[in-house]
Amino acid sequence: MLTPPPPHDYMPKGMIRDHLQWSAAGVAGSEVRDELARHLGEISRYAGGLILEAVKRGFSVYRKPDGSSYTDADVEAERFILEALAAHFPNIPVIAEEQSAARAEAGESAAPVSDIFFLVDPLDGTRDFTSGGLEYTVNIAAIVNGAPVAGAVYAPANDLLWIGGAHAYTTTIAPYAAPPEFEDWRAIHTRIAPQEGLTALGSRRHGDGRTQEFLARLPIRKRLSTSSSVKFCVIAQGEADVYPRFGPTMEWDTAAGDAVLRAAGGSVVDEKGFSLVYGQSRNGYVNGPFIAWGDSAQSHMYCG
Repeated sequence: MLTPPPPHDYMPKGMIRDHLQWSAAGVAGSEVRDELARHLGEISRYAGGLILEAVKRGFSVYRKPDGSSYTDADVEAERFILEALAAHFPNIPVIAEEQSAARAEAGESAAPVSDIFFLVDPLDGTRDFTSGGLEYTVNIAAIVNGAPVAGAVYAPANDLLWIGGAHAYTTTIAPYAAPPEFEDWRAIHTRIAPQEGLTALGSRRHGDGRTQEFLARLPIRKRLSTSSSVKFCVIAQGEADVYPRFGPTMEWDTAAGDAVLRAAGGSVVDEKGFSLVYGQSRNGYVNGPFIAWGDSAQSHMYCG
């Protein structure tokens, strides 16, 4: 069984916390954001390796009080991510899915955050994961003043990694492989909405009437279904145009994919066309309805 090294052993050179000149007054510079995104990608890869190890040995499935499921893999991946973030960013709070679920089960309110924090979903798409699907992801995002300024989405079953800081990139890389070189990354960008019609993405396992009503208003040429944060990344790399979601989601479900999509030129907005805002602790970090667009100009036409 492969074992990932301690967090400090894979820290990319030059990426030390002193480089993060974050402040509540402004977002870090583009070079720092890209470097942070690469670092979050490294953490997500190693967490993905732990998930694959759980698949090999077998894992147990548990139920939360709200009826949703989690597994040993969720817990182990989140523990690793929290340790890695604490090692390099000890003064920045983290909101993570399983940690938040434990607080809720204990009757505690959602943990508050400052203007700078991380959002973590250690295994997005658990239902797909437990049924043998391959589209589950590890999601990590850095939030400054309510906006995702850097994020990483890793699909360990497919060795696919997407990152977004000031720019968006993707690469194919195994969980415990050496860090990718510059030439291994491919820059990705969203596309202008095709005149012949839009390609819409929907959840493979979640649907609701309001989402279908919204899609009925659009000039849809093709519909595709996929799971987890992969949907944001497909739009980010110019292979689809819109992903509406009016059913319930949590901030850790969307923040990393949102970071990648924004960095690629897209947007994630609410029904009125305003950018999705993160850090809503009073709401328990529950998202409202949102629409992810590849061509941001479309949001002005169909939102508001």
